[in-house]
Amino acid sequence: MSAAGSRAEVRAAARAAAAEIARLGAGAVETDPAALVKLSSDWSRMSPVLSEKVPPGRYVADVAVRPRTGDDVAAILAVAFAAGVPVTPRGAGTGNYGQATPFDGGILLDLRGLDTVRVNDAGTVTVGAGARLTTIDRVGRAAGRDIWLFPSTKHSTAGGFLGGGSVGTGTIEHGTTTDGFVTAATVVPMDGSGRTVPVSGAALEPYVHAYGVTGIVVEAELATDDRREWVALYAAFDSYRAVTDVHRQLLDLPVRPRLASADEPALVPTLTTPVALDPERHSLRVIAEASTVAALTALVRTGGGDVVAVLADYAETDRLSGMSYNHPVWFLQRARPRSPLFHMEIGGRPLWDDPDAVRDCYPGPVHLHLELFGHGPGAMLVAPYRSEEEVLAGIPRMEAAGLDVHSPHQWFVDRNVGLVIDTAARTDPRGLLNPGKLLPEPPSGARVNIGVR
Repeated sequence: MSAAGSRAEVRAAARAAAAEIARLGAGAVETDPAALVKLSSDWSRMSPVLSEKVPPGRYVADVAVRPRTGDDVAAILAVAFAAGVPVTPRGAGTGNYGQATPFDGGILLDLRGLDTVRVNDAGTVTVGAGARLTTIDRVGRAAGRDIWLFPSTKHSTAGGFLGGGSVGTGTIEHGTTTDGFVTAATVVPMDGSGRTVPVSGAALEPYVHAYGVTGIVVEAELATDDRREWVALYAAFDSYRAVTDVHRQLLDLPVRPRLASADEPALVPTLTTPVALDPERHSLRVIAEASTVAALTALVRTGGGDVVAVLADYAETDRLSGMSYNHPVWFLQRARPRSPLFHMEIGGRPLWDDPDAVRDCYPGPVHLHLELFGHGPGAMLVAPYRSEEEVLAGIPRMEAAGLDVHSPHQWFVDRNVGLVIDTAARTDPRGLLNPGKLLPEPPSGARVNIGVR
């Protein structure tokens, strides 16, 4: 429980703090019960484990506050600190791991009002925590820039992506959100100071992918490239071996793709494609730089596949991105509501070289959705769900098979844990920021994200 005491005491303190925040004009206050349930939930329902542990309505904030500026956030945290009220940050609610669940109630900090975007002379973009990646990308491209990364749920906010995400479209070339994507940030600590703090360089490390437990990132400067002309290419193959033989060669293209997703036939019928796909064939979908289409087409044909379509409209690359990472899992779950499925996030060359060893890690049928990283393949393994114990039992088998594993069935900070703990001791000495997400030793189901190298 938070520093304010019992659950009833937290509720009373949160409402008193919200009244003070409203008096200061630091944010709009929401107390409607239905709105609070919605704001206190995210897409953790994708996990059957988390659906049992954190269903909507079980953990609900006492109030929600929506600031509009970084100074508003600083004022809110100062009031909450003085009252001992926990604060849980939230963006668009598109996270899948329950990171924004307010376990101790208190204040839900809705950051979507911090939505500024500007392109800098140096080519970077400076964005508010609530700016959506769709907007950031549109503004950047209008100025001749491509942001390095954006998540498969592109309407996510920048703060949510930096705080809880990791990889996405652009990862093949640029790695993860901790690999130089963030060049500077403005952070609000939970130390009673009511201040904003500029952070840059190596000092950024404990604030990215830390679920907000070290401080609230209210503004960030993000890296970009010169704008490229991207196209969406669809291809089909008759076998897993054929599609993976081409998948691995995509790293040798003169300009690496922005995204390269592949699916087994079981996943193909539920994909939200603008073109007809053969449900009996394996699907390969690539966001490719326009100048590489001829080379990519040659790879596909030499590998025994067929190019189904090449779509030059940039909006079609966004549609293709929306069929990447865990989205095909969700499409399959939605199509089979009476047959619960779980997924695991994995990576490693056995996905290319020995897929049967990967499938043998769980009782079947087991299906694989593939992604491409700069160092090799990643995947979402999909299988029938029977129990959390069975899900966890497969982790050591996958590691023994040579795979990296990240479980989407837990909410704990799982990267740079020691550094995050040391930082939070200074920036959140009362443990009021997003309580319940930081443990000295995350459980066995938590692993470093599969995109990290």
